[in-house]
This record gives sequence, C-alpha cells and structure tokens, in this order.
Amino acid sequence: MAYFGVDSTLPPASPDPATTAVAAESGSARGPHPSAPIPVQGPAVGSNVRVALGESGADVFPLILGAAEFGWNVDLESSHAILDAYVELGGNAVHTADSYSSGRSEHIIGQWLQSRGLRDDVVLAVRVGGHADNPGLGPVNLVRAVEASLTRLRTDRIDVLYLDATTDPGSSLEDTLATAEWLVEAGKVRALGAIGYSAAQLVEARIFASAGYPRITVLDVPFNVLRRHEFDADLRLVAGAQGMAVTPSHALEHGFLAGRQRSKLRGALSVRGAQLAANLNRRGSRTLRALDAVGAELGVPDAAVAMAWLLAQKLVVAPIVNAYAPQHVEELVQGVGVRLSRAQLSDIARASE
Repeated sequence: MAYFGVDSTLPPASPDPATTAVAAESGSARGPHPSAPIPVQGPAVGSNVRVALGESGADVFPLILGAAEFGWNVDLESSHAILDAYVELGGNAVHTADSYSSGRSEHIIGQWLQSRGLRDDVVLAVRVGGHADNPGLGPVNLVRAVEASLTRLRTDRIDVLYLDATTDPGSSLEDTLATAEWLVEAGKVRALGAIGYSAAQLVEARIFASAGYPRITVLDVPFNVLRRHEFDADLRLVAGAQGMAVTPSHALEHGFLAGRQRSKLRGALSVRGAQLAANLNRRGSRTLRALDAVGAELGVPDAAVAMAWLLAQKLVVAPIVNAYAPQHVEELVQGVGVRLSRAQLSDIARASE
C-alpha cells in the first residue's frame, strides 16, 4: 500500500555578504555545514504513476481532477489551490465542460494553466454541447463551442473532446463525427471521448470510423458503487470490444461516498417516490458502513476506498472526481495507492445491493 505525498524544496540559506567577502579574499570558501538541512528535490512521487488513456495517445494519472465546482461553489483562488495540490501530488489530467458555471470553470483553468506555464504537462479534457450559446452537437455549434472553449482556456488545443449526446439526442452522428474530423485535422482536438451515447450508437460510430472518421476512444459514464446500473452489460461489452478507456463521472456520488453526508442522499441520486428514496438511503448507509470498515482496516478515508473500488473495476482507467478543497485532493489520491482484496471488494459491493 503506497501513498503519494507532496515533495517540497528547501531553498538554501542566503550567505552573509561579509562572510562571503572574507572567504573570497582568503581563497578558503567553506561548503555547507555538515548538520545543515538537506534539501528535498525532484518531482512528486505520483508523477511516475501514469496509465494509457485508451488509444487517445495520452498517458494520465489514474485520477482526473474534475472542475465542475470551479466558479460555482469554489472561487478562483481556491480553485487554483486545488489545481496546485493536484499537480504537486503527481496529477496531470483536468476535466471541465463548456457548461460548467457558464464557462467560468474554463476561464479559471485557463488562467491557472497560463500563470503556471503547465499547458504542455497537463492533459486537458473538455465536454461540449451544454453551453447556452452553442447548444448541441450540430456542425456549426460544435465548431463554435470548441472555439469558445479554446479562448476561455487560453490554449490552442483540447487533448480529449467529450461529445455530450445528452444535450442533443436527435443530432446526426455522422455529421458530428465529420465535424470532429475537421477539428482533429485542424489541430484543435487530439482525441474524442463520449458521454450519453448508447451501445448501439457507439457501434455505429465505430462503423463510421472504419470509413475514415475519427474514433471515439474514451467513454464517460456515471458510475460508482451505488450507481452500477448505468454502466450496463451492453455498454460494457461494446466499450471492452472497442478498447475504450472508461473515465467514470459521479465517482463519489456528489460527495456522499466520501462520508460527508451520512443522514441522507440529499437528492444526489435521482429518486421517484418515498419508498425508492428510503431504499436508496438504506443502501447508502450500508455502503458507508462498508467503506468505513475497509478504511479503518487500511488506514485511509472513505473517499480513498471509494476511489480504489472504482479503479479495481474492469475497463475503468481514471475516474473524474471533483474537489472542493486541497485536502480533498489528498484524500482522493490515496485511493490510487490502495489495492483492495477480493473480500473487501465483495463486502462493499454486497453492502450497496
């Protein structure tokens, strides 16, 4: 079991000018005292932890930092602190959407990328289709949405463009992929991802890819131990057959699986009727108790256990997880270094049934 910490660099003490001058004149400048602090240098431990994001061509840390709360519940300064903490722990992939806070999330990330000079070190994933100015995935709006996102993000390219089918269920898949082909050839997009597509649509997309259109190589599906039904058998089968990298969103069920909302789900899950709501609350309580037990055994927080459970699932490469504070990032990253036993995985899954 390994954890990732923040490496720090201790700057050398500034020499006294008078002492330096005397030493220079005598030609006997001394080195550092043997008991002086030893600086800790080099990249964070987690920077060596990378997994291939399917066939997208990108290698990412197994936890993608989501920015859904930036500009909404998290202000600019706090957002930058969260991003800094993530990178210091070895993270290198950030996910946002043109609809998050009406584009403010992208503005915040763009300012951070520019001020830190990290654009070439970060895999930038963007979901489009939900902004009010350019809704849906029609050819014209898709191009305008990408251009607007590039402007807000202060960059010339998007590494993974997630096409959000939920925003435009009636759009032509062929037209969308043809437009995406132009975006890729223009260098504005490097790889395609998808969210909201059915198994049948993904099969259709692969047929179009055989005719020369760009392939969808990354799949986002809402998925966690309480929401397993949305990643159904057909979708799993198609994603596996096509070698897609699955990057599940809602990994902590709006923070519930981190153990911070123990009284009830607080509307995090879509519920219809008092009986269903009561059942979900019972499932949620049992699941939290199972996460507590495993976390106590391993010495990690519930959020880390929930992350470890997801990473143990077949096809899952890197969950997308939002954070509200730097300390939340530290909790989540611990899950990357945790390996759950079969018994622990079974206990958690059984508790959520």
